[in-house]
Amino acid sequence: MPGSRLTRRDRRVIADGLADGRGYAEIARRLARPTSTVSREVARNGGRAGYAPDAAHQAAKRRAHHRKPAAIPPAETARTVEQHLAVALIGTGLPRMAGRVLAALLAADASGMSAAELVRHLRVSPASISKSVRYLETEGLLRRERNAKNRAERYEVGPDAWFQAFLASAQRNHRLADAARRGSARLGRSTPAGARLHALSRFHQQLTDDIVERARHWRFVLADSAEAVRRG
Repeated sequence: MPGSRLTRRDRRVIADGLADGRGYAEIARRLARPTSTVSREVARNGGRAGYAPDAAHQAAKRRAHHRKPAAIPPAETARTVEQHLAVALIGTGLPRMAGRVLAALLAADASGMSAAELVRHLRVSPASISKSVRYLETEGLLRRERNAKNRAERYEVGPDAWFQAFLASAQRNHRLADAARRGSARLGRSTPAGARLHALSRFHQQLTDDIVERARHWRFVLADSAEAVRRG
C-alpha cells in the first residue's frame, strides 16, 4: 500500500525483480509503490548487486525501533493544551468565550495578557474579550494588574482564583438555600411543598459549608507546598 512500510514479502519481490534484471520502475509497478521507494530501498541496503531481502527487513526494523519521534514544536504543544483546556472549562458551564480566555491565560508562559494580546491571540473582537473578562472577574477567576510605567492593564489568573471561584459559587448556593428555607417556613414544613423546600435548603446549606471548609484547607496546603518549592 503506497505510504506504508515495506513488508518482508515486498522486499522479496524486490530481490526477485533485481535477480531477473528488471528496472526499479517495473518492480515498483508490481508493488503499487512509487519508483523512488524501491530505488531508496535498494540503495540503502547494498545496491542492486548486494541487496538481501531478509537482511534489509531486519535493518528496517532496527531503524524503526531506534527512530526518535518527531519533535512537536513548543508553540503547537501549547496551542493543543490550550484547546483541550478550553473544551474542559466550557464543559464545566463557563460561557464559550470566557472558557477560551481563561484557557489562554492558564496555558501562557507569561503571567498575564493584555486585552490587545488576547484579541490577537484568540482572533476575536475587543468587545468579546471585554465581556468575557468582566464575567471572569465577577466569578473571581481573573484579576486586573496595572503596569505602573505605562498604566496598561493586564489580566491574570491569581493564586487564589479557584478558591475565590468556589466562594462565588458558595454564595449562589447559600442564596438558593435561604430562598428555599423562607419558602418552607411560609408554606409550612408539614406540607409536601414545604417539606421539599426544607430538604433542598438543608442539602445546599450543608453541602456548601462542607465544600468551603475543604477549599480553605486545600488553599493553605497548596500555598505551603508552592512556598516550599520556591525555597528549594
